[in-house]
Amino acid sequence: MTKEIHLKDKTFVPYISEDKILSRIKELGQELRLDYGTENILFLSVLNGSFMFTSDLMKEVTGEVELSFIKLSSYVGTSTTGEVHELIGLNQDIEGKKIVILEDIVDTGLTVDRVRTMLKMQNPSSVEVCTLLYKPDAFKGDSAPKYFGFEIPNKFVVGYGLDYDQLGRNLKEIYQLKE
Repeated sequence: MTKEIHLKDKTFVPYISEDKILSRIKELGQELRLDYGTENILFLSVLNGSFMFTSDLMKEVTGEVELSFIKLSSYVGTSTTGEVHELIGLNQDIEGKKIVILEDIVDTGLTVDRVRTMLKMQNPSSVEVCTLLYKPDAFKGDSAPKYFGFEIPNKFVVGYGLDYDQLGRNLKEIYQLKE
């Protein structure tokens, strides 16, 4: 891992290595398949941030899976706006399906709550959340994610799909804002 990185006006320090991320994603894939057995799972990936997590997780989940994408936004710079804006909607019938929402990070939980509300109106048989990062100290949502890679403190992170004003998504590791 690189020592420090600089994006725009901020400096970030190494936080979670690529090896740790990939190892934990492999475990998540096994947990999901164990819980769902041989049932078909529809993964709903929330873009943009979850693209790397989704790609690596799909390689680790055996059996029948479907994948679709939705795009929502709630961030500006390093802080949440408190509002969720739907940008691209789901275009398939999900009635009776087992849904797992894939997120890069769950902090306040506002985005996940909005997605759950939207999905429940279409009568899936179940809706769970799987996120790479979870910030329990920042969480204000209805229910915490059932599956998560890492619990982290309420600090700003970038890399592995997560961005700072659209920069840093391409990093293989996760970095934390230097204080």
